Amino acid sequence: MAQAGETLNIDALGFQVLLERTAAETGGEELQVEVVGRPRGFITQEHVHATQVERHEMISGAMRLVIDGREHVLRAGDSMEVPAGAPHQQLPLGAGDGRDRVSVRPAGSTQEFLERLATLSATGGFNRLGLPKLVAGAELVRDFGHEGHASKPPVAVQQAIAGLVLKIDAATSARRAGRTGESPHAPYVFVDEWDVAAPQECVFAAVAKARTYPEWWTPVYLAVEGDEEPRLGARSSQHFKGRLPYHLHTRGEIVEFDPPRLVRAEVEGDLRGVGIWTLTPTARGTHVRFDWEVYADRPLLRRLTPLLRPLFRWNHNWAIARAMHGLEPYAQRLAAEDDRGAQGRTAPAQ
Repeated sequence: MAQAGETLNIDALGFQVLLERTAAETGGEELQVEVVGRPRGFITQEHVHATQVERHEMISGAMRLVIDGREHVLRAGDSMEVPAGAPHQQLPLGAGDGRDRVSVRPAGSTQEFLERLATLSATGGFNRLGLPKLVAGAELVRDFGHEGHASKPPVAVQQAIAGLVLKIDAATSARRAGRTGESPHAPYVFVDEWDVAAPQECVFAAVAKARTYPEWWTPVYLAVEGDEEPRLGARSSQHFKGRLPYHLHTRGEIVEFDPPRLVRAEVEGDLRGVGIWTLTPTARGTHVRFDWEVYADRPLLRRLTPLLRPLFRWNHNWAIARAMHGLEPYAQRLAAEDDRGAQGRTAPAQ
């Protein structure tokens, strides 16, 4: 740990820290430092010290100190305390560097936090905006969030997100080292079956013609382009989404076409695999089976697969429920149109 008189260079965030009184010297009662420069990036965002009182004394330059939404301007010779638990942020004011003497009581782990920032600054742990990179930021929340944290979102949310990021990072590292039994290339396999009160031919017309999906499979399918009529070799491109906050784009080709019983399509893009619709006539209409076996090819989805497979299944279940809701009335509408067309063709001439 650094000693009094040493300087911590946190150039990535625009400042240096001169240690005047360390936690070790004061028995943990106080940490006193001078912050020299023009702080930038995440260090200037609104935050909270849960149990610490923070005192600012401007030695030179000027600073804007916002406490609980109230703005205060501190110039050379001015000082002000931030109560424990108060949301606040400090921002450089005017041109040039400032020099701010900061005292934190009790010292807590603030010195370790500043030393961590210096290490991240030296090792490329911040992006060009002065924000910690994903894993580095999660580690900051894990190691220091109990004492100081961003004012938003709620602390529990911050901790949950940080924990998830670290779990994903650990799983990724384990896969790279060959220490996991789960293949990162394991597919998602879904099988869904339900009954539709509509003729088999009309149900087949809906599921085989991908261009109709935005009409009945809403709000999952946003747009489908491609060949007008389904046939062997017909191609289409799809834009769709689920309940999770991302959109997917795929390209599909019909590789097996047996109307009105079966249509099989291979897809590639953000998802890669095969979808099979199998239809069987019943006394009341049609039994539908949909087999969906795909690999997640988008990089983010590949990284999340080992940990979030149950969440992806929940997302699929939500999407297929929309299909169950929309397919029957759409197929019934096609059947009604066919009936009207047949009646028109058989009506006697007047």
